[in-house]
Amino acid sequence: MPSQCRSPYSRLMIEQVDTVIVGGGQAGLAVGYHLAQRGQSFVILDGNERTGDSWRTRWDSLQLFTPAYLNALPGLEFPGPRHRCSTKDAMADYLEAYATRFDLPVRRGLRVDSVTKNTGRFTVSAGDHRFEADNVVLATGGYQAAFVPDFAEQLDADIVQIHSSQYRRPSQLHDGDVLVVGAANSGAEIALEVSATHRTWLSGPHPGSEPSRPGSSVDRLVTPPFWFFISRVASVTNPIGRRIRPQLVKSTLPLGRVRPKDLETAGIVRLPKTIAVQDGVPLMEDGRMVNVANVVWCTGYRPAFDWVHLEAFDQEGQPIHERGITAEPGLYFIGLFFLTSAASSLVGGVGRDAEYIARHIATRANERGPARAGGLKALRNRTAAPA
Repeated sequence: MPSQCRSPYSRLMIEQVDTVIVGGGQAGLAVGYHLAQRGQSFVILDGNERTGDSWRTRWDSLQLFTPAYLNALPGLEFPGPRHRCSTKDAMADYLEAYATRFDLPVRRGLRVDSVTKNTGRFTVSAGDHRFEADNVVLATGGYQAAFVPDFAEQLDADIVQIHSSQYRRPSQLHDGDVLVVGAANSGAEIALEVSATHRTWLSGPHPGSEPSRPGSSVDRLVTPPFWFFISRVASVTNPIGRRIRPQLVKSTLPLGRVRPKDLETAGIVRLPKTIAVQDGVPLMEDGRMVNVANVVWCTGYRPAFDWVHLEAFDQEGQPIHERGITAEPGLYFIGLFFLTSAASSLVGGVGRDAEYIARHIATRANERGPARAGGLKALRNRTAAPA
């Protein structure tokens, strides 16, 4: 269990713990489970007031693309019919039940402000709370900051703007036409939903479609081999995965549930990419200007690790790691896309990465010295080398 001491320079209570896990979603909980199995001392810091809130705050109709049997974390099956694609609230409740079932030490309502390192130990600051630890696991995912293009500020003030992270339901929008910017999964699903009550335009190129819809009879047949591919073959542990990883990391995922025909049937007008604002309205790549009352930005997220004051990132702010292990001894990442495999960021795929990292932490504790793992010297050189 964590120990406490009072700083002689302030009234802050500093907690001493072996490992701090930053992030109480599926990735952080999975690491916590495996650390607990190894008898390690740790805390999980969650900025939300309730475990699972990162799912609860998504739009109301959101469903997962994977069936229930692939949505389980280590040690606990996901409830409900095996092949059903669960709602986001069911996933949130599962994560809450998971933390309770294994009595994981989740500290809720603590949003981490900074992670630093001094004299060999990490200091994790969250408001008035301080933690000192030998290890820090960053389980916040790779994309925390909602991205909206700079030219959005030039839109007419009467146009309602909302990012997909803030969108919950069509009633948030004003009467009048809606432009959904971004035609990947979030954009396509939100456009289809709002088209029932608003004339809707969808801007952006079609990213392609998966061969079957989630939950369909065909999907039941293709999912097992597909899951084997993304979790075992598309992995840095084999040559095929190492070869395709750079392309997959930069690509947009194909549409899972929505098909172009669905959009056409709903009367949604397809538009090219939105590139600017002209005279207060959105401007398309082909020169068209679209007068709308609402814009929903489904333009994704960007990494936001500016609160981590350590040399563990490239010039674009992306983490530098090998299977989550960094050149900074004791610092780990988990929950990133293709951390180890193409399934690493999925609920059912995070468990293998969590076990690998927990095992590394336990080994490091037993050695009572700096972490030793293949590739760390190369990582350290990559971190320090100029562009």
